[in-house]
Amino acid sequence: MPQFLVLFVLVVFIGLSILANAIRVVREYERLVVFRLGRLIGEKGPGLVILIPIVDRAVKVGLRTVTMDVPPQDIITRDNVTVKVNAVIYFRVVDSRDAVVQVENYLYATSQIAQTTLRSILGQQELDELLSEREKLNLALQQVIDRQTEPWGIKVTNVEVKNVDLPQEMQRAIARQAEAERERRAKVINAEGEFQAAARLAEAAGVIAKEPAAMQLRYLQTLSEIATENNSTTLFPIPIDLLSALSGLARKAGS
Repeated sequence: MPQFLVLFVLVVFIGLSILANAIRVVREYERLVVFRLGRLIGEKGPGLVILIPIVDRAVKVGLRTVTMDVPPQDIITRDNVTVKVNAVIYFRVVDSRDAVVQVENYLYATSQIAQTTLRSILGQQELDELLSEREKLNLALQQVIDRQTEPWGIKVTNVEVKNVDLPQEMQRAIARQAEAERERRAKVINAEGEFQAAARLAEAAGVIAKEPAAMQLRYLQTLSEIATENNSTTLFPIPIDLLSALSGLARKAGS
């Protein structure tokens, strides 16, 4: 009797285990790729999925976008500068059957493709292009990686180059170049200001030469500005015209 009870409990436990494995609940963002006796019969889900015990085997695949960091890669640019570049890749499964049947591990395979493509594409660029043309390089990386992962049912939606680590001597050289460029711009702006000021002074001199009265008005304006200063003594010459007028009056009085 005790042996029969143990056998009964064992059979019930095995039956429940088989039943539990036969009933699957698949979420909205998941799919089950089902094999029956080793042959692919299709994709199932979402919702409740009933499998034939022992006969069916299912592989669960997620359909959400995966964010994967590409480890830093040593890259020699076209102008022979060694840099370390890392990136991030965004992709998702669009065909769960191909993701299971066509490749052993689509996550690992996509990571390896991303690393080799990063070295290949960026190694064809010069350092200045690598630093300034990120959008163009991101698009080129996305297109090349997506083309290679398409047979696996993987869609690469975006690739972003994150960091470009330069050697110390290259960083110092770029800093010196940036400083020289700032000094050049400052000198150009200063020279442009001097040129404009000289042009305005030349125009003012031309106006004063045509209208002598303008010189007298400017003279009086200058005296007015000087007079506004507090605690100051101002010495200024008497205009030649005033002296001439006084001399004329003196000659008339003497005669």
